[in-house]
Amino acid sequence: MIHDWLLETTNLGRVRENRYTVALLPVGATEPHNLHLPYGQDLLHTVAVAHRACERAHERCRSVLCLPPLPFGVDCNLLRFPFAIHVSQATLDAMVREIIASVRGHGVDRFVILNGHGGNDFVPLVRQVQCDLDVAAYLCDWWKVGMDRYGEIFDRPDDHAGQMETSVALHLFPDLVEPERAKDGKAAESPFAAVRNGWVRTSRDFSLLNDHCAVGDPGGASAQRGERYVDLVVERLAEFLVELAREGE
Repeated sequence: MIHDWLLETTNLGRVRENRYTVALLPVGATEPHNLHLPYGQDLLHTVAVAHRACERAHERCRSVLCLPPLPFGVDCNLLRFPFAIHVSQATLDAMVREIIASVRGHGVDRFVILNGHGGNDFVPLVRQVQCDLDVAAYLCDWWKVGMDRYGEIFDRPDDHAGQMETSVALHLFPDLVEPERAKDGKAAESPFAAVRNGWVRTSRDFSLLNDHCAVGDPGGASAQRGERYVDLVVERLAEFLVELAREGE
């Protein structure tokens, strides 16, 4: 189906009939998530949220465009697990910067990077491209959008492949989820109190946490919980896209 808000499905004839000013770029990762979730988890849920938000925004404002996603992320700390695919932050930044520069030449001057992987860090890039390319750039880690209501929906914290991510997967792509394979997500803690208390940070080697690349218990996950959270995120993100588009009118 052709969607005017989705670049990979539209065409030059339709593009010339629209005036796009806002572009959303989904960025994910390819990595294991416990034993029961797909390697494409971060890509799949980010693209689903991006598409739903852009479609909803397009109903109210036709100047929003969703760009094709980037499927790889910063995963050097997961490489001991088979087929985790790592690209450096510098490589990601270079790709995103060149995408923004390409699209900027055709009237889009507001960009939203929709990030779906905790290992990606685009904050310095956002700061720099705004200085260099005469654009407004924004970063959204999609899973954080509804955190103020997380406790209303979920009853267990989730860092990686726990209840929230499993619920989202059960809602968006249940055919790719094998709950019976899931392990409990219990992870070894840092020996340092400063790290445990959060005022010192480091990068975790996931292979030292447990043998199933998870931090968070998937127990209690359900498609209903996932639907509630995704709907909340999509509504808020769509509203932001509309506001961003109308800001320049």
